[in-house]
Amino acid sequence: MPLIQINGKAVHIQELNKGAAETVVMVHGMFSNLSVYYFNIAPVLAAHFHVVLYDLKSHGMSERSPGGYDLDTMSDDLLALIDGLGLGRVHLVGYSFGALISLKTAMRFPGRINGLAMIEAPDPADDKTRGIIDDYSREFLEHYISNFTDTTRVQMGKRQLERNHRMYEYLFYQTSIKQDMLAERGFFADNGIRALIHQPLLIYGNRSNCLQAGYFLAQRIPGAVLQEIEGDHNVPVQAPEQVAASLSQFLCAEVAMV
Repeated sequence: MPLIQINGKAVHIQELNKGAAETVVMVHGMFSNLSVYYFNIAPVLAAHFHVVLYDLKSHGMSERSPGGYDLDTMSDDLLALIDGLGLGRVHLVGYSFGALISLKTAMRFPGRINGLAMIEAPDPADDKTRGIIDDYSREFLEHYISNFTDTTRVQMGKRQLERNHRMYEYLFYQTSIKQDMLAERGFFADNGIRALIHQPLLIYGNRSNCLQAGYFLAQRIPGAVLQEIEGDHNVPVQAPEQVAASLSQFLCAEVAMV
C-alpha cells in the first residue's frame, strides 16, 4: 500500500507504467476511491501513459482529515501530489467531484496541466448534486456499493461494508464536507472557467442528472468537446471500456499536438 506525505497527511497512491514519457493523474469522486479507475480504465491508459491514481483525503486508504474539502484546498493537495512525485506538466482526468477538483487545478495552475478530461462534472449549485449528502443512510450505502462501486463485480463482504460505512459516517458527520460543498455553489459562475486555456473533453452519461452541467460547460469553455455515453452519473462503472477508449483517444491526440 504505497503512502506518501502530502501537506502533512498520508495519501494512498498507485502508479502504472512509471517509465512512460507523459503522466496522467486521475482524480476520483467524493465518497469513492481510486478503484473506480484502477481495474478497467487505468490499465487502458497505461498502454501509453504513466498513470497516477490517488485516494482523496478521508477516502479509501488515505489519512482522515476533518477539513479542507473546498476546491482551493483540494486543488492545492493535487498540486502538492504532483510536486511530491517530481512531476512537471501532467494530464488530468477527474470524475464527479474529482472533475471539479481537476477543473479548479487547471484554472489556478494552467502551466502545470496539459490535457484535461472531466467525467460527469456536476454543477455545485444544483440541489440534486448535493442531495446525496442529505439522503445518506446505511440502506443508501448498501444500495450504492452493490450497484455502482463494484467495479470488480465481486460482492463486498460485511467487514469491508462496515469499513466503508465508518468512512462515510466520518465524512458526513465529523468533517466540514457539507459546508465546503455548499460554499462552492457559485463555482460555475467563475469567470476563470470561460478563460480556461485548455480545451477539455467532457464525458457524461446520456441519462445522467448532471448532463445539463455538461451542456453548460461545453458552451462556456471555448473548444470543449462533449461526448455522451450510454449510462447515468455512474458511467465509468457502467461503460468503462467506452470511457477508457474515449480518454485514450483524447489524451493521445493532446500529446500529438504538443
